[in-house]
Amino acid sequence: MSFITAEGVSFSWGQARILQEVSLCAGKGKFVGVIGPNGSGKSTLLKCIYRVLHQDAGCIFLDGKENTKMGYKETARFLGVVAQHNIYDFDFSVRDIVLMGRSPHKKTMEQDNAEDRRIAREALARVGLSGFEERTFAELSGGEQQRVILARALAQQTRALILDEPTNGLDPVGIQELRALVRSFPEHGITVVLSSHILNEVEHMADLVGIIVEGRLAYEAPLGEGVDLERLFMDVCLGKAVA
Repeated sequence: MSFITAEGVSFSWGQARILQEVSLCAGKGKFVGVIGPNGSGKSTLLKCIYRVLHQDAGCIFLDGKENTKMGYKETARFLGVVAQHNIYDFDFSVRDIVLMGRSPHKKTMEQDNAEDRRIAREALARVGLSGFEERTFAELSGGEQQRVILARALAQQTRALILDEPTNGLDPVGIQELRALVRSFPEHGITVVLSSHILNEVEHMADLVGIIVEGRLAYEAPLGEGVDLERLFMDVCLGKAVA
């Protein structure tokens, strides 16, 4: 059963068509990898799913409900987002950052309570950062910062995670740590959609791959044993493979 569905999604910046009638599905508890050359539109598709951008045409459904008919808090209770890593200079404690993930569950001006703090502690423990609550976010390494952002998404207690090139800008240790965490989420029933330009990142984690080339979904298929994703990717980009 499809849990996240994009149907005929198109998007333009001015006169430039970025996405052209892209359709992609992610089943409940599945891991879908979206890959493509730089500038192909994969991050744009994800941004349409989590509503940073609004598509020109087509529909996106979250567990059968059109996302544009959902409130932003409702969407945030469904989807957590971890975007590309950048250098952050937030003057907040790690605890404060993670507690921001509780806002979709709270009324305006409602204060954090003991349950929120428990959920935040558990999220930090899950990403291997127990004891970091009082640390200042800006003083952490890039990999640690990205794990805090992941903990914030987990604190939202969502049923799906959108990961938009989450290892971009991280050192090799940070990359391996984040991959190990992300790989386990479908085992807990969390649907994951990951965009990446690192092929072996997708090859070792995803159940299904979608390849976007020049704004179109050029290939979509399960990733089984024996699939050479690098060769498949090159064949698709050169027009030699058809899903």
